[in-house]
Amino acid sequence: MMDLNLKNYFETQNNLLPIEHALDAIIRKNSRFTRDSSGGCEKVWYPEDSSVLCWINIEKTGFETHWHPSVEIIMPLDNEYYVTLTHENFTLKEGDIIIIPPGELHELSTPPSGMRLIIVFDYTVISGIKGFPGMWGPLSSPTLITAENAPEIHQKAQNTLLNILNVYIENAPLWEISIYSLMMQFFILANKKYMDSSVLFPNTTQLKQNKYIEKFHAIFDYIDKNYMNDLTLEELADAAGFSKFHFSRIFKQVTNSSFPEYLNKRRIRAAETMLLDTSLPITDIAMMCGFSSISTFNRVFKSVKHHTPTDFKRLYNSQGTPHEQTSA
Repeated sequence: MMDLNLKNYFETQNNLLPIEHALDAIIRKNSRFTRDSSGGCEKVWYPEDSSVLCWINIEKTGFETHWHPSVEIIMPLDNEYYVTLTHENFTLKEGDIIIIPPGELHELSTPPSGMRLIIVFDYTVISGIKGFPGMWGPLSSPTLITAENAPEIHQKAQNTLLNILNVYIENAPLWEISIYSLMMQFFILANKKYMDSSVLFPNTTQLKQNKYIEKFHAIFDYIDKNYMNDLTLEELADAAGFSKFHFSRIFKQVTNSSFPEYLNKRRIRAAETMLLDTSLPITDIAMMCGFSSISTFNRVFKSVKHHTPTDFKRLYNSQGTPHEQTSA
C-alpha cells in the first residue's frame, strides 16, 4: 500500500492549486450552494445550470439520513469520514473512495476535524452512451474502492477524482464536458473491479475472455432497452451462449445482484425518473416499467427505495426550490 498524503498530493500533482486557494475558488463557484437533507430527500443544487457539483467539505457536522436522485462520490483528503447505509456502515480512511448510487438512503458523519472531496452529478447525462449500462455494476449498489480491495485501480481512481476537482475549480470553457470525460474514465476504472475477465472466465484464452465480456456488455444494453418487457434469465443466458446456471453465477459476480434483482432495480430506476418528472398516474408508471400489478410495483419499489412510490414523490416534491445563500 502506498503511503499517500492526499492533501499534499493535491497541492503538488500537476501543479494543482493549494488547498486554501481551492477552498476559496469553490466558495466563489458555489456561491449559492447550500445543502439541506432534512425531510429525507435532498434536491441537489448545481451551479451555472450545470449537472455537476464538487466541493471540499470541512464541516464538523454530518448529514442525517437522506437520499437524492444523483450519484455521490466521496473521498476523504484528511482524516476519516463515516457513511451509514440501510444495511452497512463504512469507515472511509484517507484516500478511500465510495460511490453512492442514486436513491440510496445514507447518513454522513464526521470526526471533529477533517477534509473530504465530495462530487455529486446527474448520471443520466452519460447513461445513454452505448455501453454505459454495462458499467452499472458500480452504480447498482454502494461501491467501495480502496488500496486493499482494488489495488490495481485505486491510485488511478484517486488521480481522476482530483483532476475532476481541478477542472471544476479552473472553470475554463467546456469545463463540464471535460469533467464528464474524466467521469467516464473513472467509471471505466471502477468497472474493472467487477469485469475482471481473468476471474470471471478462468482457464480460457484472452481472446475468449474478451468475447465473453463483449457479450455481457451487449446483454446489459439489451436489458436497458427492454426492461419493460417480460425478460427471462433463460432468454439472456441463451443469447450470451452460457448455461442458465453459469450465466446466473457470472451475472451475480458482475452486478452484485441476481438477475431478478438487477431487472427490478432497472425498472425502479425508470419509475423514479417518471415519478419525479411527470404527472403520470402511478398505475400507468408501474405498467410502463414492466410490472404486472400495482401491488408488485409498490412492494418492489419500497424494497429498493425504502419508500412507497407515493411517499417517494411526496418527499421529493416537498423539498421545493433549493435555498439560496451568499456563501458556501
